[in-house]
Amino acid sequence: MKHPIPDHNPMRGQYSAMANNQPQHFALSVNEGVATVTLNRPERKNPLTFDSYAELRDWFLALQRATDIKAVVLTGAGDNFCSGGDVHEIIGPLTKMSMPELLAFTRMTGALVSAMRACPQPIVAALDGVCAGAGAMMALASDLRLGTPAATVAFLFTRVGLAGADMGACALLPRMIGQGRASELLFTGRAMSATEGQAWGFFNALHESAALLPAAHKLAAQLAQGPTFAHGMTKTMLHQEWAMTLDQAIEAEAQAQAICMQTQDFRRAYEAFAAKQRPQFQGD
Repeated sequence: MKHPIPDHNPMRGQYSAMANNQPQHFALSVNEGVATVTLNRPERKNPLTFDSYAELRDWFLALQRATDIKAVVLTGAGDNFCSGGDVHEIIGPLTKMSMPELLAFTRMTGALVSAMRACPQPIVAALDGVCAGAGAMMALASDLRLGTPAATVAFLFTRVGLAGADMGACALLPRMIGQGRASELLFTGRAMSATEGQAWGFFNALHESAALLPAAHKLAAQLAQGPTFAHGMTKTMLHQEWAMTLDQAIEAEAQAQAICMQTQDFRRAYEAFAAKQRPQFQGD
């Protein structure tokens, strides 16, 4: 779990501040603990490249040690979220690679999803327009998804002759929208409309385009102001309990909650309640 490390602690050097680390292949801004990651190639509907895959993977991985970022908003520049891997910069070169090279690539793309699921910060994806391929997987790997009526989500791997099993799609999508619906989308590659996505549980809410990013920032700010250590524990339990029996999950949650009961945030919440005040959480 992410935990504030005081300056005098000898481990402090291992915990980095991320706010001033400007990436090369996506835009980043940080405000009051909320990092906004923007895929910023709007003229091409924000496709990913080999370099942006790797940089996003490394950035999300580093969040496990970042104490200054408490929540993340993930979005795309312009009118679209992400069209997936760039056809000319990724798919073309892949057709000329050897099997070991291809496996290195597919492991790298999967590592991006793993890093997003492993970071303790909640990730709010704000999706407008096209959300396809690897972009759909980044949305799926986020913790919460807000969309617009114009948003379409397509796991279009079969459209390029590949399996629907990519970047964890066959594990994540059925758990979110159900086995039958996931099977349809992964076999056909067709786009899921915004209304379908909301009805099926993919989208938490829909907003008009102009209101989408403000709504995502408002939600992320609420999460950042909450008990962030406990939020990290919730995200960990949501991930780990997939492979547990009910009895194992109940025991794991008993241990997790007992740990959270030792935090100062738990004490602050009680004291604020007793004083009829709003608690000021600090994540410790």
